[in-house]
Amino acid sequence: MTHGKIIMIADVKKTAEQKMQKSLETLKVDLSKVRSGRAHTGLLDHVMVDYYGTPTPVNQVANVNLIDARTIGVIPWDKKMAGIIEKAIRDSDLGLNPMSVGETIRVPMPPLTEERRRELTKVVKHEAENVRVAMRNIRRDANSQLKELLKSKEISEDEERRGQDEIQKLTDHYIAEVEKTLEKKEAELMAV
Repeated sequence: MTHGKIIMIADVKKTAEQKMQKSLETLKVDLSKVRSGRAHTGLLDHVMVDYYGTPTPVNQVANVNLIDARTIGVIPWDKKMAGIIEKAIRDSDLGLNPMSVGETIRVPMPPLTEERRRELTKVVKHEAENVRVAMRNIRRDANSQLKELLKSKEISEDEERRGQDEIQKLTDHYIAEVEKTLEKKEAELMAV
């Protein structure tokens, strides 16, 4: 096997791995937005406030921390922003009801109903399935690239087969990571 062949197969594998890693990261971010009964500061990352005419994430105009397992505390850096932040959280699609207590905006997490937990579980399963499909498509594209290299006689059949085995191992690894991520989120949703 020439040095060039090794690089070509390694490039195909590396590209596939980068794409799978990105898909997994995207899933983790998307699932972190799905609210469980527990509070976590990342929940407000996508809530935007009008900061002197510029839409700005809450965490860039205030300290966001956990007061306890079911309450997020938001302390605006600029006291004039308190009402704007409170309204932005209330108007978001998160179903939260913030209230100001002194300089802190308390954001309690309402408990999830059994029905809502089941709905959210369906949502996270659907998200995970989309990522599994994306990973299988990445595998298919990588295998097609290996076939092209074989067709143009740049690699041998054995090298192509080895490359496909490596791509399959990669796919199995990342799909297992998707499963772990999904199971963790489902457990979080079902924890009362």
